[in-house]
Amino acid sequence: MMELINLFLEQKWQVTFACPAAESEHMVDLEALGVAKQTIAVNDSDFDRFIAESAPDVVLFDRFMMEEQFGWRVEQHAPDALRLIELIDLHLLRDARHRLAKVSHSVEQAVDIEALYSEIAKREIASIYRSDLTLLISDYEMALLMEKFSISPSLLHLTPFMFDESHMADPVPAFDQRTHFISIGNFRHAPNWDAVLWLKETIWPLIRNALPEAELHIYGSYPPKKATALHKPTEGFHLMGWAPDAMEVMKMARVSLAPLRYGAGIKGKLADAMLAGTPSITTSVGAEAMHGELDWCGTIEDEPEAFAEAAVAIYRDQQLWHTAQQRGFEIVRQRFNKDKNGAALMQRIDEMRERLASDRQKNFIGTMLRHHHHRSTEFMSRWIELKNSKAS
Repeated sequence: MMELINLFLEQKWQVTFACPAAESEHMVDLEALGVAKQTIAVNDSDFDRFIAESAPDVVLFDRFMMEEQFGWRVEQHAPDALRLIELIDLHLLRDARHRLAKVSHSVEQAVDIEALYSEIAKREIASIYRSDLTLLISDYEMALLMEKFSISPSLLHLTPFMFDESHMADPVPAFDQRTHFISIGNFRHAPNWDAVLWLKETIWPLIRNALPEAELHIYGSYPPKKATALHKPTEGFHLMGWAPDAMEVMKMARVSLAPLRYGAGIKGKLADAMLAGTPSITTSVGAEAMHGELDWCGTIEDEPEAFAEAAVAIYRDQQLWHTAQQRGFEIVRQRFNKDKNGAALMQRIDEMRERLASDRQKNFIGTMLRHHHHRSTEFMSRWIELKNSKAS
């Protein structure tokens, strides 16, 4: 989201960030960047006045749930605004893999069509159709939407991460200046918590047996008590909590571990490792859509024994480590190039704004879904608002 905001600011756009969530102590200082902030609420007609007075040219919904809540209000009060959804990952895919992982307890990359056709899928696909354009960061997920759900590419745009030299660690510490392993991720994200448990119970004991002096430092915001209870320094297993500067801790680690058994999208933690020059050991789900035909910046293993062996090998071998580091830099240059990815997105937005009316006429399914969804959602929202007003 910050990459998109910065891209829009570079176009000299006036950006307003409207959010119904409570502010966090770790949030970015948007106002210092010149971004206006607006607190909004669900089921509240104050949003109607806000959006009408703002008269935006473009509205970007952060994931399909925001489009469900506010899409009908935007269409009523800013009908000429281009409506975009940003999907940092495809929820229907993450949900399907999560359900399968609970049964098999293994890495679940392939998902059959029955698992994909869920309640979440119906909501997410409908939201994609109701919008003018959906931004995806994973080419795997873009292909899945076109092949499994017959969504036209005219409704989709691939926008991976957008990095430049300013995102790179500076300086990049050398092999012998680094120690220990790192794993990083928000504890409120279920795939991250599952990865921590898999590390603690299965993978880390194998690594520690081969490298008895090594330590694993696990960083992440909002660690619950069940996570901090895993802190065992005598076993080299350290729960570090929130990192004020993720790049700083990442660049001082020798190897990044991301044993993700399920999930979707492309992984920020692995991109951060590339930017920091830190090789990564991950699974097929972790590396999905991140490197294309390029060599991975470490090793991809789905079995715990092979995962641990790969981690030990790259931790010990300076030449192997250096080769993996350079592969990470190449992935960043080729797949996450800010100039290329940003220019492609802005060109797509400009083209769609010019032909918005004709594009909407071609998307009859979206028109139909907006009609039925928006009417039902509108009356439900107005009923909730009235009920809340009477209660207060």
